[in-house]
Amino acid sequence: MAPGQQVEEVTCLREKLTELEAELQRQQVRLRTGEERFRRMADAAPILIWMSGDDATYTFFNRYWLEFRGRTMQEEIGNGWAQGLHPDDRDLCLGTYLKAFAAREAFRVQYRIQRSDGEYCWLEDNGAPHFEADGEFTGYIGAAFDISDRRRNVFTPDAESVRLVFALTERERQVLVLIAAGRSTKEAAAQLGISYKTADSHRSRILEKLGVHETASMVRYAIRAGLIEA
Repeated sequence: MAPGQQVEEVTCLREKLTELEAELQRQQVRLRTGEERFRRMADAAPILIWMSGDDATYTFFNRYWLEFRGRTMQEEIGNGWAQGLHPDDRDLCLGTYLKAFAAREAFRVQYRIQRSDGEYCWLEDNGAPHFEADGEFTGYIGAAFDISDRRRNVFTPDAESVRLVFALTERERQVLVLIAAGRSTKEAAAQLGISYKTADSHRSRILEKLGVHETASMVRYAIRAGLIEA
């Protein structure tokens, strides 16, 4: 190869390298700009937002999350946030996340976490894998919502009421539900397609089996057993 041709090729390679370095810098600037834009939007959102990297550790929490928890970003990133999990929910929460992470699948989980005032509250956390335009997996992004009020209103049936009510026959429970819902014995009979006498006989046996003497007490058993809403 002639010396002049070698110089020309070296010059061409240097120009290509300079172009690639410039393009890399432009890509890095766009990436930083995109990340900054996302973080500004996340900090303005009135929901709890987090991100994790491709190693499953958490890398970002928005301002609402940090205020909710009463902790700094440095305290929460990595696995620091998990220190606030309720002991009874820790295995479920982390297990659900790690299982979804390994499969690159979306997940939803409810757990209790310590709030800034030290009280535990219920969150519903939704996470999904994040991929770049070229398909490269970069981690997870998630959003959590405080559902404490909803969880406080979850009905827990009374075990003794459930035992007594489900000791009734299926027909007796049907009569109980209808009467507890406000139907008369005659209306219950018509709805079930049985005679009034049969429905009244069922009603008498229900009172006897529950150990009560009036309709109001029957209704209370139906509510406590979860057959009807209060």
